[in-house]
Amino acid sequence: MVVLNKIYTKTGDDGETALGNGSRVAKHSLRVTAYGTVDETNATVGMARLHADAEMDSWLAMIQNDLFDLGADLCRPDMERDADSPYPVLRMVDAQVARLEAEIDQMTGHLESLRSFILPGGSALAAHLHLCRTVSRRAERLTVELATMESVNPAAVKYLNRLSDWFFQASRIANENGKNDVLWVPGKNR
Repeated sequence: MVVLNKIYTKTGDDGETALGNGSRVAKHSLRVTAYGTVDETNATVGMARLHADAEMDSWLAMIQNDLFDLGADLCRPDMERDADSPYPVLRMVDAQVARLEAEIDQMTGHLESLRSFILPGGSALAAHLHLCRTVSRRAERLTVELATMESVNPAAVKYLNRLSDWFFQASRIANENGKNDVLWVPGKNR
């Protein structure tokens, strides 16, 4: 259990922050940027939940918890547990990816096939879910870039890849199962 008795520590005043293994890196490092963007994704999910019905809210609540797991995973550059650490290293697992896939499949069963690209919008929930989608895509791009330079859990990358697909299908569900999707009309305003 995490206990926070003091919110400000002043340890980051020099532009560095501590990773989950205790090592210190620049706050602008790619690893910090990646897990910071995961945190930003989580904040957008919190905004979307304000507009969700009970079922969608429960799915989004699970995603928010997963995103904290993902942030914990990304803040640990080493893949092995420290011998003196009392806690195991928290890593994303394939079961979390499989759950997203099952939920995507469930949502897809309620939707007609797309015949056009969709513009972000429609209902308030759909618009927020599209924002979640775009921020999670940025988190994925940063995490994939990080994986070219440092060790990253492959399940973390897979999770982010499925997550943006999940948000896309959820936005269609939020638009009356796609009936109120805002369709792109190429060249409409020429």
